[in-house]
Amino acid sequence: MDVVEHWLVTLTLSGEAWDEDAVRAALHRLLDEHPFLQSCNYTPDTVEVRYWEQAETLQDAAAMALRLWGEHRRSAGLPPWTVVGLEVVDRATMHRRDASQPGRPVVSSVGEVRPLRV
Repeated sequence: MDVVEHWLVTLTLSGEAWDEDAVRAALHRLLDEHPFLQSCNYTPDTVEVRYWEQAETLQDAAAMALRLWGEHRRSAGLPPWTVVGLEVVDRATMHRRDASQPGRPVVSSVGEVRPLRV
């Protein structure tokens, strides 16, 4: 039996600017369709989606992450943006980062959709 791990995924997408309200509404629909999203931070032309993925390997988690936006693009009305960044780390790495930066949570509230602070 293979061991299933938990991976913290941060997926960043970007493209032509959309109306900010339309981006926010689309992200809320994505959250309805994929309820385990941790957070979605956005600007009119960029979104950063963070969530926990269960997979046997980092490669499996990364492959699932790269499909997430495309699988929900039409049904959630997401912008036709492309992936510009992907980070997948295991729980131990996330906890180590959290411990090295006291007072700064690595993961925000579950299901949070908010503007991205640049």
